Amino acid sequence: MLINYLKIAYKVLLRRKFFTFVSLFGISFTLVVLMVVASMLDHVLAPAAPEVNLGRSLHVSYMSMSGENRESSGSPGFGFLDQYCRDLPGVEQMSVFSEAYSVVSFLGGQKIVSEMRHTDAEYWHALDFTFVAGNPFNQADYDAGRRVAVINQQTQTRFFAEEEAVGKSIDVDGQTFVVIGVVKNVPPVRFAAAGDVYVPISTAKSDVYLKRLMGSFNALLVAESRSRFPDIRAEFASRLEHVEFPDNKHYDTMRGEPKTRLDEVAMETAGPNDDASSKTQEFVVMLAGGGLLFMLLPAINLVNINISRIYERTSEIGVRKAFGASTAHLVGQFVVENVFLSLVGGVIGLLGAAWVLQMINSSGWIPHADFHLNLRIFGYGFVLATLFGLLSGVYPAWKMSRLDVVDALRGGSR
Repeated sequence: MLINYLKIAYKVLLRRKFFTFVSLFGISFTLVVLMVVASMLDHVLAPAAPEVNLGRSLHVSYMSMSGENRESSGSPGFGFLDQYCRDLPGVEQMSVFSEAYSVVSFLGGQKIVSEMRHTDAEYWHALDFTFVAGNPFNQADYDAGRRVAVINQQTQTRFFAEEEAVGKSIDVDGQTFVVIGVVKNVPPVRFAAAGDVYVPISTAKSDVYLKRLMGSFNALLVAESRSRFPDIRAEFASRLEHVEFPDNKHYDTMRGEPKTRLDEVAMETAGPNDDASSKTQEFVVMLAGGGLLFMLLPAINLVNINISRIYERTSEIGVRKAFGASTAHLVGQFVVENVFLSLVGGVIGLLGAAWVLQMINSSGWIPHADFHLNLRIFGYGFVLATLFGLLSGVYPAWKMSRLDVVDALRGGSR
């Protein structure tokens, strides 16, 4: 019976090619958009090298301090992170590092702009970079303030062409560093790991950063497990009550909390807020609501087209009823036709999403991006498309089941 339904569905879809094209376009386009967006979000939010511990990591990347008449907000300073964020309960590893910032070098009269980070030695343990040559700097290098650097593959090519970079010197930001390691390129959507040149914090031109509460640094806290997040946040909040302000005439309160990557993305989307959970909930609701509304478009389109198809097939329905076809058989046939259309549109959407992601990777729009088709997300989208295919076939099928045999044979309906 199912085989016959599928054969009929195939013939019916070929009968009105324009309607079929409109339906398939709606389904496949919706799935392409959803899968591309979901794959890009997954690339940002899911654990992947070098951020292999992202699922159990918290980031101290936004703080604010205020007083009676003043307020300052943004990235915390090294002094605050070093004094108040170490030895938090439940934290397995902690790293302090600067935000990536642009620096200029000149090589043979050519200007080279690189993204540079200052990091501690623990950075290379908290994150899992892939080294194609050499090694990271260690605690001894950091303590001695040695001017050593780890660079990415792109920087190696820019400065040394096809030659090996390890052991050679590189002039960056007015300082000369010896390259001791080369890592794979990291896309900028990996916020804590992206960069071109990585050097020890201890090589900074000035030591003013050591005592600053606000500045341009972040902390990465790798927890023993996600279950320890509440303990970490509670201890962090208690320490904020004891922050000593160098200028307590202007500032007396420090606010902020360690955030997950999802919290950070939500904050970037909805705006800074000390209450990360509320912003994250708003962001998730916005994504879910937008996705469901977007999925409704092909469903509504299918309902309208299916109703039109029914009115064109009243004579066929009347003949089948006259020869004993039950309402259940007719309803089943229409639902199968709708699901069949949804599945064909889903396959087209899968191929289209893979093509779009490949185009984004090769365009250079996001440097070093490696977006790939997320089959898990595709599965969810495919199930939703099939579900909407079923739902959008129920009402037309119900309308069809109410057709009177005599009216149907005459080409009418009631």
